[in-house]
Parts: sequence; C-alpha cells; structure tokens
Amino acid sequence: MTQVVTFQELNCDNGKKIAVATLNSPRSLNALSGEMIDLLYPKLKEWQTQDDIAAVLLQGEGEKAFCAGGDIVHMYNEMKAHKGQFSPGLEEYFTKEYQLDYLIHTFSKPFIVWGNGIVMGGGLGMMVGGSYRVVTENSRIAMPEISIGLYPDVGGSYFLNRMPDNCGLFLGITGASINATDAKYCHLADYFVVNDHKGAFVTQLTQLDWQESSELNHESLSKLLMSVEQDSISLLPETKLVEHKALIEQVTGFDNLNDIVNNILSAECEDKWFTRAQKSLKHGSALSASLTYQQLQMGESLSLADCFRMELNLSVKAGQFGEFVEGVRALLIDKDNSPKWHFDSIDAVDKKVVDWFFESKWSKEQHPLANLEG
Repeated sequence: MTQVVTFQELNCDNGKKIAVATLNSPRSLNALSGEMIDLLYPKLKEWQTQDDIAAVLLQGEGEKAFCAGGDIVHMYNEMKAHKGQFSPGLEEYFTKEYQLDYLIHTFSKPFIVWGNGIVMGGGLGMMVGGSYRVVTENSRIAMPEISIGLYPDVGGSYFLNRMPDNCGLFLGITGASINATDAKYCHLADYFVVNDHKGAFVTQLTQLDWQESSELNHESLSKLLMSVEQDSISLLPETKLVEHKALIEQVTGFDNLNDIVNNILSAECEDKWFTRAQKSLKHGSALSASLTYQQLQMGESLSLADCFRMELNLSVKAGQFGEFVEGVRALLIDKDNSPKWHFDSIDAVDKKVVDWFFESKWSKEQHPLANLEG
C-alpha cells in the first residue's frame, strides 16, 4: 500500500541533512487526509529536534497540486453520520489540522514549502505558515470556502487580515483564485521559481554550508532563493490584484457587509477574473460571507493561536448547522451545483445564528487547542 506522505533525508556536503516531506496522493490532488496529518505532524516534531536536520522542504507529488484542500469527503461523511449534532470526528480532524498548521508557522528551523499547482484551503493553510513560501508559474491559490458553505479557516483569520488594500476580505468572501504574482503581493508567498528548476534548487540546498546557528542558515537560504528567483523573475504572470487594486478598495470600502457585497456584485468590470469572483459571491453562501466578515473583524486583534482557537469553534459548529454539508453535497457529492442555502441574501442572515457560531463551545481551559502557545 502506498504511503500517503513520504519522507526523505538528503545528505548535505557538510554532514547536515535536508528533510523532505511529500504529500503523496496525486489522484486526490493531495487533499489533506487525517492519515496524512497523523504521519506528517510527529515527523515534523522529530525533525525539529533532530540535530543534523538543517531545513525542511514540504511538497506535493505530481504536477497538478501541492494540496487542493482538506479531506472534504471525509468531513461530509462525518456530518451525515451526526446530522445536526456535534461530530467528534470532525473536531478531531480540525484539531489535528490546526495543530499541524501552527507547528509549521512556529517551526524553529528553515521551512520551505513548494507551492506548485493548486494550493487551496487546507493546502494554503500549510503553505502560508512556511518561512520560505515558493510559488511557480502553475500556482493557483484560493480560499474558496464560500462555495461549500464554510469560511476561510486554517488561519485565514490571521493571514487574510495581513493582506494589503482589503484584498483579504475580497478574496475571503469571493473565493477568487490568484496566481504567483498576486500571492507575493498579498504576502502569501515569498519567492517565484519556475517549477522545472526545483531539482536544481534541491541540489543547491544540499551544497549550502549549513551551520548550527538558525540565524546563519536563514541568511544562507534567503540568499540562495533570491539568486534562484532571478532566473525565473521574467516569467512572473500578470497580476490581477494590483490591476484591480483601485476597484477592490472602492467596493470593499464600506463599514457593513451588505454594502460591500452589493457594490462587488454591481461593479461594472469586463475582466473575466473579476466577473468570476462576482459569480462565486453571488452563488455562494450568504452565511459563509457573514461568518467571514465577522471572523476577519475579530481576527484583527487576535494572536495566531487565538485565531486557530476561534476557527476550531467555527468549524465544529459549521458541521452542526447544515450549511457546510449542503454545500459539499451540491458541489462534490451529487454535483448538481444547486445548493439550498439557509439564507437567500446577506440581508436575510439571522444575526443570532452568526452570534451562535462565535459563542465558544468550550471554556478556555477545556479548549482542544488550549496548549497552543500565545
């Protein structure tokens, strides 16, 4: 049986090693399963304390995707089995996923993520935490949860709030897909390297003069990636976020979600990227948009750890409420693309329902993520 995550330790010229973890489920676009997390998390913890490991590289098998998201089908089955009730399986999955994401964010050694191909949802949650986020000419990045009745989790409350020009709010409520240039612009990625250059880059990693000092290693790796990027920089794709910067700022420049949504939907723009974003918002879940707006407002003042704690509560409650399971049914199970959302419009969303989502299921001490630092 094929292992869903494979691990290698590449010998370096000076006796150190580069640890390589590969998500190995290309047929599912490397969707992040519970089994993957159970393999990856303890191995990363081990590598973090292993003296001869200088740096870690996380990548996806195949050319199509780094990771297309979480294991949505597993979540669907859990929700169906506990219709309208709390799902222990869903809590366990999200708890482990967010612990993994947090570990990557706080990893003590250089952590490289090779974000080639599709990087969405749970895949972006892993990539954004790396200390060296590499994107390629094939990168297609999004948080498309509005289409399945969820919200941008995996730390979205934290990283969407750190984007310029209201891009985080726009991407969160439209689920719009962005490329490598956009990802660098909105702080989701650090370097652009043509995918065919990965092999040569890994070879160069093994030739670096790795030291005991993490600070010196970061300096050496940064210099290498800046050098490698120069060979690819002329192939950066055209940006969509910068091109539409003024329009995005204009349509999101209101103090309430209803006006923001109405202005996005009524904006006259013939560009296909923007019209796809409008369509996604129009047909997506109004409840998801409301949750996203609220989570970003609350996330502004929260630490990364507290963002994950808030999101775990939201995700578990999403499993109970029914919007999420209906969105997955329509898009991925029955594939009729006709979800029956609870609310027809932003106006119709019951504030009491939104408030319920943000009421913590646990006390501070009993929270499954209580042990995250910060």
